[in-house]
Amino acid sequence: MLKVQNLHVYYGAIHAIKGVSFEVKQGTIVSLIGSNGAGKSTILKTISHLIDASEGDILYLGKSILKTNAHTIVDRGISHVPEGRRVFPELTVLENLEMGAFTRKDKPGIAEDLETVFNHFPRLRERKSQLAGTLSGGEQQMLAMGRALMSRPKIMLLDEPSMGLAPLLVDEIFRIIDEIHRSGTTILLVEQNANRALHIADYGYVLETGRVIAEGLAKDLLVNPKVIEAYLSA
Repeated sequence: MLKVQNLHVYYGAIHAIKGVSFEVKQGTIVSLIGSNGAGKSTILKTISHLIDASEGDILYLGKSILKTNAHTIVDRGISHVPEGRRVFPELTVLENLEMGAFTRKDKPGIAEDLETVFNHFPRLRERKSQLAGTLSGGEQQMLAMGRALMSRPKIMLLDEPSMGLAPLLVDEIFRIIDEIHRSGTTILLVEQNANRALHIADYGYVLETGRVIAEGLAKDLLVNPKVIEAYLSA
């Protein structure tokens, strides 16, 4: 469904992504794990065309999207839940969700998807008239995910969904990720909590300083001694 080929990305003189290649098959959860600064978020931003690649290609459903602008990428079925939630704090929960459907014109479908989001996130239904900036961190994460779902994505890019959340909220967020996946959405998950990511994923790639240093079935990475020592031993 999604294939990244020999991707190189620079921040000025800094070579952040150094020839990364990976693929995401339809209907799967694929996780990119690695420490801070490994390049995980940069890869997602490049897929969404928030950052330009200097070399390589990104194929979605067999066609290059490397030069496709960000809103067209959303139109084609790729939604991005950024690190740090990035909700619109001065808009209500409902208005934030409606912003997720800004490229759509099908009012009945939008209403149907809004109900689906509220079923996934009952807390958002309770707070739909509340300003997003007054929500807790966990609620803002739910809102960011719900907003992404409003574009009716075929694949969702999730960037550090558990960051800064209490353990009980992390459990809830990962339960909802599993629900979204089971409802038919393919997921590319970037997550510093490697243990949680690999337990929910089908396949994983390990990044270190802008390179893929290991890959395999998630269940195999969970028992890989090098992965355990570097990312799972804490």
